[in-house]
Amino acid sequence: MALVKFNNGRSYTPGFAPFNDLFDTVFNDKAFSKLPAVNIAEAEDKYEVELAVPGLKKEDFKINVEENVLTISAESKKDVIEEGKKVTRKEFGYNSFSRSFTLPESADTDKIQASYVDGVLTIAIAKKKEEKAQVKQIQVS
Repeated sequence: MALVKFNNGRSYTPGFAPFNDLFDTVFNDKAFSKLPAVNIAEAEDKYEVELAVPGLKKEDFKINVEENVLTISAESKKDVIEEGKKVTRKEFGYNSFSRSFTLPESADTDKIQASYVDGVLTIAIAKKKEEKAQVKQIQVS
């Protein structure tokens, strides 16, 4: 049985710390992009998709619909370094993500609106108007 120690909530086996640090860097590093949190709601006349994506501008987003698949992506680069400023470590400056959702048949892909307010991207997808079956009374002759 191997001895397992904890350091700030992270476990490691003595003698294998560099190996464990490698995995912590690869799988737990905050520099790797993560998918934004999503809320999906359905109302009587529309579907609504909300993404929590603070720190972006509305020009950073690209929203496509192809074959009933809604794809939302964004890319943002920030490479501004002030003159005379020496950077010793830079962990941010590039963000990107892509999320895709299959739309139901009742979604009207011609009526999609998007807005970006206070770090939340909201996409409203109208539902197709369902024609209610009309009841016809047939007289027997």
